[in-house]
Amino acid sequence: MKLVKNENEKKINEVTDKEAEEAFVKILKWLGEDPTREGLLETPKRVTKAFKEYFKGYKEDPKAVLDKTFGDVEGYSDMVVQKNISVQSHCEHHMAPIIGIAHVAYIPNQRVVGLSKIARVVEVFSKRLQTQERLTVQIANTLMESLDAKGVAVTIDSTHQCMTMRGI
Repeated sequence: MKLVKNENEKKINEVTDKEAEEAFVKILKWLGEDPTREGLLETPKRVTKAFKEYFKGYKEDPKAVLDKTFGDVEGYSDMVVQKNISVQSHCEHHMAPIIGIAHVAYIPNQRVVGLSKIARVVEVFSKRLQTQERLTVQIANTLMESLDAKGVAVTIDSTHQCMTMRGI
């Protein structure tokens, strides 16, 4: 059962690191900065490297994380809960950080995965531009579909820097 259609499964356009660095040079100029001054010389390269880490979830398949299940607990039917999973994402509207925690629970239907796999699914989706609502649904849909779970619950409690930094 799919809870909500996941419309964000398309591949991003491939851009070279050099092109990304050039874009960050332009942004520095747009800000009124001198990208050739000592403190900013390596900034475009550093930001490009950081963005590759921040958004690496686009190159990872969250369903593949759940491929391996524990055979010795097949048939376990009580709720599995993983609490206090770190969430570090970026809002798709301002690209500002979203920092918080997720709590994820599911009721298995034969397939049980290690708790670290649940945290990995959260991480993969968090490492993309997000809204909190879509992130929650993507995690739930992936667990529901990949594990054929009887039920899934996901809550995320987070602070959106796009709001706090602008005084909202």
